[in-house]
Amino acid sequence: MNDDVEAMLDQAALRRTAEIYAQGADRRDKTAWESVLAENCVIEGPGFTLEGRDAILGSIDQLDATFRTTVHRVHQQLTTIDGDSATGETYSTAEHLLKDSDMILIWSIRYQDSWLRDGGTWRFTARTLIIDWEENRPVTLQGDTQ
Repeated sequence: MNDDVEAMLDQAALRRTAEIYAQGADRRDKTAWESVLAENCVIEGPGFTLEGRDAILGSIDQLDATFRTTVHRVHQQLTTIDGDSATGETYSTAEHLLKDSDMILIWSIRYQDSWLRDGGTWRFTARTLIIDWEENRPVTLQGDTQ
């Protein structure tokens, strides 16, 4: 296979890991997250560090306890691939509808990501969550938000 084509396929697969991660958060889908997280993955952010896939999967329960619903969007992603490892930055926006109010918390996020190709599948080995800014505002609810 042409090196350029292989690089494009790898870049698409890396983006797909971020999209599966975002959808998994919104659907509270641990199986989805399990498919894109390495066993020894580490996720860090402001005031927290989660080490290992099981600890990270447990954070989905915290999302469910804190928010009625969430919407995570993946924007641009820049990656550098070196054989079976990769690093990059993934821009995202996360909207969190708070559980006990009609307020929404919005984060503008940059993830500093690391991946490893495991059996032909790219998996996160590390994600560092950087929140560039946040916004809180009231929302008017339309229909069922569950």
